[in-house]
Amino acid sequence: MTAIPNTQSTFSNVQWELLKMFEYNVSENQLLEIKQLLVRYFSNQIDNDMDKLWEQNQWSSDTIEEWANGHFRSKSKK
Repeated sequence: MTAIPNTQSTFSNVQWELLKMFEYNVSENQLLEIKQLLVRYFSNQIDNDMDKLWEQNQWSSDTIEEWANGHFRSKSKK
């Protein structure tokens, strides 16, 4: 077992924890499963954040229609 050098400042906290947890190689199948797990986790976080945003702003399907049909560009000043 090789010790991981103390280079924490070059990694995010998540990267550092993953490095410590997965010091050993895993199979390609395990790697794929871990990637899928992380994707699901962050996808759920985004969904939860979007739900909160919709509630806070009281957005609805009508809001989406307004966005789709709106012209939000400002006129350029030449």
